[in-house]
Parts: sequence; C-alpha cells; structure tokens
Amino acid sequence: MILPITDRNNILNLIPQRDPIIMVDTLWEYTPSTGVIGLTIASNNLFVQQETFLESGLIEHIAQSIALHKGYSYYLSGKPAPMGYIGAIKKIEISALPKVGSALRTHLSIVQEFMDVTLVALQTFVGDTLIAQGEMKTVLAPTNS
Repeated sequence: MILPITDRNNILNLIPQRDPIIMVDTLWEYTPSTGVIGLTIASNNLFVQQETFLESGLIEHIAQSIALHKGYSYYLSGKPAPMGYIGAIKKIEISALPKVGSALRTHLSIVQEFMDVTLVALQTFVGDTLIAQGEMKTVLAPTNS
C-alpha cells in the first residue's frame, strides 16, 4: 500500500474496528514514530448530533489514529492489525467541535513505547486550526500465539 491510503478496504485491513465505529479514513503520512491520519466527518457518523461531531467522537478518532498507525506498522512487518485499547487519557484539550463535512487531520508522535504500551502525543486540526490536543496511552491486547 502506497501513501496516502484512502481506500476504505485498505483502511479496514489496518484497523480492528468495524462499522458503525470507523473514525479514520486516510493515512496521509507514516514514519515509525510519527503519522498523520484523517477523517472527513459524514452526516451519518455515529458521533454527530445537530451537524456537530461530539467530544466522544474526537476522542475515538484520536484512539483510532493510533490504531491505524500501529496497524500500518504491523502491515509493513507482514503481520495482521493488532487489537488495542485505550490504557489512559493523560490529557485531552478540545477547543472546538468540528461540523459535518470537516476534514480532520491528526498528527501523532510516539513519546514512549514499552512492551505493548505506547504513549502518544496528538494534535487534531481542521485546516490550520488546532481543535484538539493531548496525550493518550494505548495497550495492545495479548495474542493467542
């Protein structure tokens, strides 16, 4: 898969989430320690109320941005996308809620990785406007292998 990845089937191969809770639609950029992930907010999105994308949707988008980054890393290693969970939200500041049709771009940077726990710093933009930022810790689920 060549970046950017926008094909829905390719995205679904890189994340464990399924409808109706898919909150990423583009992998714009990838390095082992950084990434840029996108989502264009549709009117039928589970987290849209009165044409506004809710805080819970932004947090889920941020978590899935980490999952997509990790899933692409696994893809590059020839492994299936891992299942993961939010381990902790260290801090999230949301300064604006985007409207339907807005294109989110979340920039992530891995701060620390130890075993199956990853601490990630994130910033989410609509255009040039920073609408959310913070740090989230994710934990990979144990595998049966």
